[in-house]
Amino acid sequence: MSLLALTRAKRCVVLILYKNQSHLWIFQSPDAILTTQMKTFVIGDIHGAYKALLQCLQRSGFDYQNDRLIALGDVCDGYPEVHLCIDELLRIKFCAYIIGNHDLWALDWALHGKAPQVWTSQGGVGTMFSYNNRHTLVPKAHVDFLLKAYSWFELQGKIFVHGGFDPNFSLNEQDRQKFIWDRDLLRMAYRTSLQDSSHKFSKYEEIFLGHTPTGHFESTMPVHFCNVWGIDTGAGWSGLLTIMDVYSKQFWQSDETPKLYPGVHSR
Repeated sequence: MSLLALTRAKRCVVLILYKNQSHLWIFQSPDAILTTQMKTFVIGDIHGAYKALLQCLQRSGFDYQNDRLIALGDVCDGYPEVHLCIDELLRIKFCAYIIGNHDLWALDWALHGKAPQVWTSQGGVGTMFSYNNRHTLVPKAHVDFLLKAYSWFELQGKIFVHGGFDPNFSLNEQDRQKFIWDRDLLRMAYRTSLQDSSHKFSKYEEIFLGHTPTGHFESTMPVHFCNVWGIDTGAGWSGLLTIMDVYSKQFWQSDETPKLYPGVHSR
């Protein structure tokens, strides 16, 4: 446990952070919002699209030193600039990175040189190319970045997960595979919203998910079903990358990734 005291305008604000290997809880006093100028943004699956990442950060006016970025995972696989993407995320002072299924595949390659066909055929080739096709060239800082990623991130009644979870059980009763692969929660929220848009899944005020492209719901924008948000707008395919202000819900998008990478096939 660590304790950080911030003093602004002769007032003391205490942020208490409880952290273990897989997740992070932040309990923040109300004054912390008033006395710090930090904004909190969430960004969808980046998939090696460095140009799209820069566009989102620039268009949203993201402050690398004072704002918080919650990344929903899958920075790896797809477009061929994974190396630059992770470098950029490492520049952000307050970045909470959540592990995705593609990240775990890429991490297995970085650590052990494993490159199964199921991975290379789904964007792994782009990650390998980004590191000159040699897993030994992946910087330790990049490996550590993925190793230290969270299975979920909880902030002031909101939960951020790559794929999803079973709302009928506590998160501690579920494993990482569920968090990174699940698509049922978003689909269930969609079906439920057609009958009762006020329905609340689990105890959380809001749930933010990546992993399942919003194109599945015929949208190029973030989708909102009940208390569940889907933020993956298909940057890893032929869509766009989206960054959203968690509290105002204003969002900004990159150009379509195939236009940023003409002639490059992400999958």
